[in-house]
Amino acid sequence: MKPPVAKVVPKQLEKHGIVRTDNYYWMRDRENAEVIAYVKAENKYMEAMTAKSKDLREALFKEFKRRIKQTDMSVPFKLDGYYYYSRTEEGKDYPIYCRKKGTLDAAEQVLINVNRVAEGHKYCSVPPPAVTTSGRLMAYAVDTVGRRFYTLRFKNLSTGKELKDFIPNVTSNMTWAEDGRTLFYTRQHPTTLRSYQVYRHVLGTDASKDKLVFEEKDDTFTCGVFKTKSKKYIMVASHQTVSAEYRYLESAKPEAALRVFLPRQRDHEYSVDHFENEFYIRTNYKAKNFRLMKTPV
Repeated sequence: MKPPVAKVVPKQLEKHGIVRTDNYYWMRDRENAEVIAYVKAENKYMEAMTAKSKDLREALFKEFKRRIKQTDMSVPFKLDGYYYYSRTEEGKDYPIYCRKKGTLDAAEQVLINVNRVAEGHKYCSVPPPAVTTSGRLMAYAVDTVGRRFYTLRFKNLSTGKELKDFIPNVTSNMTWAEDGRTLFYTRQHPTTLRSYQVYRHVLGTDASKDKLVFEEKDDTFTCGVFKTKSKKYIMVASHQTVSAEYRYLESAKPEAALRVFLPRQRDHEYSVDHFENEFYIRTNYKAKNFRLMKTPV
């Protein structure tokens, strides 16, 4: 059997004043019938060339499964009066996210069974959900394609009902403000997948009208959003290989403007968290292997 040969369609791409030719740029289109046909031909060729090892592959797969504890549970952690954990069941491919109120002897509440979300899809990714401090509402991200473009969905944990809000084509990075109705989340660049924008969504409003609160315009940086462990501040962190920059606002005032904690500087890496009346900073400022510093708010 002869290996399939992809057709050559030269496309010139220019960046930084340099022009390069990509002969296979056309294969970026996943919905193109020719691309799909070529991938199927590659798979068919692979199956033919590895036919002699099929029995060995199946035997190894069965041995791997025997060595994995399929019915298992993660170590529970306590947060806002609940114990959160995930568990798996034998014969099922995806986790089940759960919690128990007050004690591990309490009745289990299933937050989201990813196996049910995955029904009808060949692929499904649902990272751990984000729950409000009150424990009443939950946001979770779903990707059924595999490109890491998620749809954010919302659920009322008191009633078990899904909310009408949904936010398509975003990352899985998100955090709740302390008002229990405002969610901060990040978007990725449509072609490079670089996380570069932070938006603010208020429950009950149209996601297309969400407010852009920060955009990382330097394409060597990515950005993310999180809440400090004290829950007092929302932090927006920008990182690249050798430097970082943080911005913050009070999580009880989600509409406030972001403030820069310390402007970015080449070769200065740092991270920030908050406790009581001080910010704690892990920094390589005059400390090649990092040191811990603090400053009053």
